[in-house]
Amino acid sequence: MTSELTRKDAVREAAASGIPAALADLGALVRIPSIAFPGFDGAEVQRSAEAVAALVEGLELFDSVQITRADIPGTDEAGQPAVLAARAARNGRPTILLYAHHDVQPAGDESLWESAPFEPTVRDGRLYGRGAADDKAGVMAHIGALRTIKEALGADFDLGVTLFIEGEEEAGSRSFAQFLADNAEALRADVIVVADSGNWDARTPALTVSLRGNTRFTVKIRTLDHASHSGMFGGAVPDALMATVKLLATLWDEDGAVAVAGLTERDAATPEYSEETLRDEAGLPSGVSPIGRGAILSRIWNKPSITVTGIDAPSVANASNTLSPEITVVISARVAPGQPAREAYAAIEGHLRAHAPFGAELTFLDQDYGDAFLVDTGGWAVGTALEAMHEGYGVEPVQIGVGGSIPFIADLVRDFPSAQILVTGVEDPHSRAHSPNESLHLDTFRHAVLTEALLLEKLDARTTDS
Repeated sequence: MTSELTRKDAVREAAASGIPAALADLGALVRIPSIAFPGFDGAEVQRSAEAVAALVEGLELFDSVQITRADIPGTDEAGQPAVLAARAARNGRPTILLYAHHDVQPAGDESLWESAPFEPTVRDGRLYGRGAADDKAGVMAHIGALRTIKEALGADFDLGVTLFIEGEEEAGSRSFAQFLADNAEALRADVIVVADSGNWDARTPALTVSLRGNTRFTVKIRTLDHASHSGMFGGAVPDALMATVKLLATLWDEDGAVAVAGLTERDAATPEYSEETLRDEAGLPSGVSPIGRGAILSRIWNKPSITVTGIDAPSVANASNTLSPEITVVISARVAPGQPAREAYAAIEGHLRAHAPFGAELTFLDQDYGDAFLVDTGGWAVGTALEAMHEGYGVEPVQIGVGGSIPFIADLVRDFPSAQILVTGVEDPHSRAHSPNESLHLDTFRHAVLTEALLLEKLDARTTDS
């Protein structure tokens, strides 16, 4: 008992003393605009990978550290650079794979940011900047926890550790499956921690046990061979924008619930969550009502949703008295746990074809799929992680669902069926990931580093046959 208490006390002291350096390194990473989308400077993603690799090499814990890419299947392109480091287990200890990603979303309209998106800024106990939460904080939670363990236990601990920091998660992880195939032995682990989710609130940690799937696609709606004068033919000829508006409106009923036959729901209980909390966390004004039916968290975790995320149509600045011949729309759907993403896509495509007004021609392209994820909570790793969260945050953790998707987890489940997967994170409901003024709650980050270090300490004390 004394030895165990001594180890845990050492971990706590090391975690606390290491936070200033971890936050400084996080700030340096935030300054790199590592956007992996086409049209952005790929050199910045490479620079970000090099910065992460330097931090990993500085740990002096791994047998190997490399920056590597995998080919994108079906193309002649390579994926974005990932950092892969491995340390072999000794004396019967398990191996843990720590995942995060160093690429970020575009900043969007910078006028909506209260401070520059790639200049880390601390205000009111939060660190603001693109990637400060999603997911460079996840990267630094891993590195901070490993620094803590080295400081507390020394560099010769027995736990096996693999670090996989991806470089294209926000852009769709197009080379992820190939990366797993190319590096299967290096990535094989008993426990996988995916640090890319969130917590119940800024004080309460959470283990994500369900994620909705997703499907994203583009549809072109065409009604004319060419643009025509709206005065000469309006009232007799359907323009594509009018057809698009009528078509998209059929995707939801009067309550805003999805109205597509063939999309399923999951029947599962959810914690209490008030409309007041929803308004606060989502930024929903008092005059705007929520959509859907049933318990609010069930709508977010267990039911499908459909969002129009982009429309190519004449802009207001370029508006003219013209009937548009063709409109292009991007649709993103979240799929309830239990339904395959391809099945959900087929239901949505079938609905749109059946409801196309005035015989409008529809063309579907750029389909993307990601299956939902349900954690097997019966494994020992879940109990160990919840115990570490309780000790690290000082608050009883919550098991949550998440309305968002992490599609590559389905690839991990397929390729490493014996691994126990733990989905954690450093975000809270006010982090605004993917939005202007993204931020990290600093106390949450401190607790997250300590929690992961305590998890590593517990695993280092465990043998694979115990």
